[in-house]
Amino acid sequence: MPMYAVKTTASQERTVADMIMNREEPEIHAALAPDSLTSYVMVEADDDAIINRVLEEIPHARSMVPGASDISEVEHFLSPTPDVEGIAESDIVELIAGPFKGEKAQVQRIDEGKDQVTVELYEATVPIPVTVRGDQIRVLDSEER
Repeated sequence: MPMYAVKTTASQERTVADMIMNREEPEIHAALAPDSLTSYVMVEADDDAIINRVLEEIPHARSMVPGASDISEVEHFLSPTPDVEGIAESDIVELIAGPFKGEKAQVQRIDEGKDQVTVELYEATVPIPVTVRGDQIRVLDSEER
């Protein structure tokens, strides 16, 4: 089944994908709006004529990119990546959520199975290890870079 790319207004990808799927056209099978792909929605359909017809009635949908893609070209958007990917021990991070929001810390241990990171706060009087979820930190400085 071919995949077609639809150009959208910035930050309206999810809205356009929802509107395409709400049309309930039998020739349109799926719509994908990954966060890492800005201003584009991937649509799985029988042919491009049905997409062009649907896009005329959907606001924020600009145009369709000519040509079709195979599912193998977009399948990397379908598998989620762990939040701790790209974080290494002894990296300097900032906590962006939770009770220690805004604090800087050093990574002590990474638990990829649970998607958690154990950090040690810099400004703490007594070094206490704090375990946080991987999506609650942002890497500031990494030794690998």
